[in-house]
Amino acid sequence: MKKRTKEILSRLDEAYGKEYRCYLNHENAWQLLIAVIMSAQCTDARVNLVTKDLFRKYDTLEKFAYAEIEELEQDIHSIGFYHNKARNIILCARKLVEEFGGETPRSLEDLISLPGVGRKTANVIRGNIYHEPSVVVDTHVKRISKRLGLTKEEDPVKVEYDLMKALPKDHWILYNIQIITLGRSICTARNPKCSECFLSDLCRAEENRKAENYAGTLCGGGFGNDRTAPKD
Repeated sequence: MKKRTKEILSRLDEAYGKEYRCYLNHENAWQLLIAVIMSAQCTDARVNLVTKDLFRKYDTLEKFAYAEIEELEQDIHSIGFYHNKARNIILCARKLVEEFGGETPRSLEDLISLPGVGRKTANVIRGNIYHEPSVVVDTHVKRISKRLGLTKEEDPVKVEYDLMKALPKDHWILYNIQIITLGRSICTARNPKCSECFLSDLCRAEENRKAENYAGTLCGGGFGNDRTAPKD
């Protein structure tokens, strides 16, 4: 592991601790699976508001598996893409009941075979439920990892592989939790609070910004700009 990466992780540990926590409320594996399916293009806070009543109404996996799609759509209509999400939830729950005995599988291959479940969702389950080392690439992890220079990729799967190479396994799950916290409070998508960030001196994006500002200063006036320099 590079010295710079080690320092990034050390500061994240110091700022946010090493406690494993999940921002989606759940009591068991299948509830978390459904919550993560619902969370696509939606905030965790909104999902938690919906699942508070949803998990009371559908208190068994079987109730989701054989729910009427129109009724479930109405129950989750306040989140985005609720038509597709309702369909995926029912199909996913039904496959769990009929093919996995009502148990949420552990392996990546089995998880991504479920309707509505991709690598991100599968890794959330593997990390939070089974504590398997896994890298979850959500919007915060992708954005901030690029800013920190830990990846240059746009594709989430390629970002995942870059982070697996850059980070020690014991930080794979923790990194995601810490970066989500950083991304919500400081390193936001728009107008990041770089002056408040404890990683600013290690951030490639901040280095590039300062370099551009410096170059702009050189070219913006005085003898650094041919258009304004006095002529002999």
